[in-house]
Order: sequence, then C-alpha cells, then structure tokens
Amino acid sequence: MNNSLANTARLLGAGLRALLVLTVLTGVLYPLAVTGVAQALFNNKANGSEITADGKVVGSSLIGQQGYGLDYFQPRPANGLGENTVNTQYKLILSGATNRSADNPQLVRWVKEARAKVVNENSTADYKVLPSQVPADAVTSSGSGLDPDISPQYARIQVHRVAERNGLSVSQVEKLVKDHTEGRTLGFMGEPRVNVLELNIALRELVAEN
Repeated sequence: MNNSLANTARLLGAGLRALLVLTVLTGVLYPLAVTGVAQALFNNKANGSEITADGKVVGSSLIGQQGYGLDYFQPRPANGLGENTVNTQYKLILSGATNRSADNPQLVRWVKEARAKVVNENSTADYKVLPSQVPADAVTSSGSGLDPDISPQYARIQVHRVAERNGLSVSQVEKLVKDHTEGRTLGFMGEPRVNVLELNIALRELVAEN
C-alpha cells in the first residue's frame, strides 16, 4: 500500500514538473522568442502593417476602408458588411463575399447598378467613362469584403474625377496612380494593384502642396 502511494506521488510530482517546464517553454519562452524575432526583423508587419499620416495611425495596408468622399479614390464595394460602432470608418464586424452564383438575379442587378454608379460618378465634362471600361473589381466585392487594393484600370478611370474635384491636373493624378501601382508579387503571382488608402494619403498631401 505504501509503495503504491509512493509511486502515485512520484508520478504526480513528475507530471507537475513536466507541466511546469512545458508551460514555461511553450507558454512563455517560445512566444517571447517569436515576438522578439518578429519585432526585430518584421516590425511593421508584426504590428499590423500600420499606415500613418500626420503622425497618427490611420489604418492598415492590409484592410480596406469604406466611406471615402468623391474627392478621393474609391475602394472596391463592400456591400453587406457590418459596421463597428466604436470606429464607424471601419466595417469589420462582418466580412465575406455575397455567396451568390454568377447568374443570380440579385447579383446581376447589383453589378448593373454598381456599374451605372461608377460610370455616372467618374464621368466629367471632358471625360466620359464607358460601361465597357468598368473593371470587375469596381462592381464586385472581394472574397473577404476587406480588399485594400483596386486594379490600376479602376484607379485610372477615377483620375479625371479626382483631378477635377481637387483642382489638380490630370497628369498629376495619373502620375500619382502610376507611382502607387505595385506589380505582381515576385514578378508572377497575382495582379498589379493599387492600395487605396496609401493612394488617398498621397493625394491629400499633393492637394496640400498645391
């Protein structure tokens, strides 16, 4: 009986020591090491890829925002997303795609309405947007609904509106888009893209200089 109790106590002691060691290793030391490496080598990404303007964090380069006025470049649609009641500039509570098939009547209607809106908003006195010029990303949301980027084609059809509303030349705004167009990742993955938040910050700075 005494031997049985001693063995049990010994096993419990060994188990508790193993639990303590593993807790320290995997629950304290390992997370600290990973965090330290991330902060040292990938500081910006580890902290959420934050974008700052005027000394303040205004968003992340990884998450799209809604609510830009027509003086600015517009992001992809994000219909159906919930709204954060603390920060209404970010619609982050719900995200996702429409989950409707390509021939779904409701989706077809949404796309047609969105295309008409893009044509109407971006046509100016000396520049008319044709329905055939409107790219898919201008009338559809991404899979997450939080895509921070738009295609260069969508950015370009917004150039005349943005230039007109901000008192800039078309060539100035075209150069802004060109300077903020990123190529394919590693030269072959994905498509060329323009980060809307970064582009709009640069636009605001350009307007302030003029």
